[in-house]
Amino acid sequence: MITVGHPVAFAVGILGNILSFLVILAPVPTFYRVYAKKSTESFQSVPYVVALLSATLWLYYALLSTDLLLLSINTVACVAESVYLAVYLAYAPGPAKAFTLKLLFCRPSVVLLIALTNKQRQVMRTKSVEFMPFWLSFFLTVSAVVWFFYGLLIKDFFVAMPNVLGLLFGLAQMVLFFVYRNRNPKKNGAVSEMQQAAVQADDEKERRSHANADVRTVVVDIMPPPPAMMVMMTAAHQTPAVEVV
Repeated sequence: MITVGHPVAFAVGILGNILSFLVILAPVPTFYRVYAKKSTESFQSVPYVVALLSATLWLYYALLSTDLLLLSINTVACVAESVYLAVYLAYAPGPAKAFTLKLLFCRPSVVLLIALTNKQRQVMRTKSVEFMPFWLSFFLTVSAVVWFFYGLLIKDFFVAMPNVLGLLFGLAQMVLFFVYRNRNPKKNGAVSEMQQAAVQADDEKERRSHANADVRTVVVDIMPPPPAMMVMMTAAHQTPAVEVV
């Protein structure tokens, strides 16, 4: 059986760390642009909130499993994503700041559900990939593949299975990039200032919709609670407590 200390698993883990580090660095040009323009434009905070929550959970898991590879890269990720969000909050308009802070305190699974579809819908609506960097999607996809095989090698399916989602949505983003890359409004002037204003208005409506939505039923959890806890939770929502005399 291959363990974490096995040379093959360690080599794959090192490769995963390198690729994850490239994923972490991918938003640097985006936030340099935000800093230079003193504006977040149409960039959204959702991917970075999700990345911070994910890195925090993986950091806790790494501490419990004493996995140095997971511990090191997720420590770096927590610091980097915190810096990105600090820059975003510094230059974002008021409603975007409020929406970002609400996401930070929202249930992580709901944030994940929003993040998996939000960026793709924006690209399809605007017919533009200006605000969806290719290299972020590329390194996210490759990193998901490597971490998936790392989890398989060490027989840790809690590491392997979440990266299946990462792979699927990374591929989806890359497909969208190649479909819409030649329709970039920055290059051909296809989108006017009025259209950009309309897109921002739509984004604001979505933020308000997500902030006011009452999520009652469908919640996607990567690590669901134990069956016994699920029964207790279901009973608590369906039947009143009965006092036994």
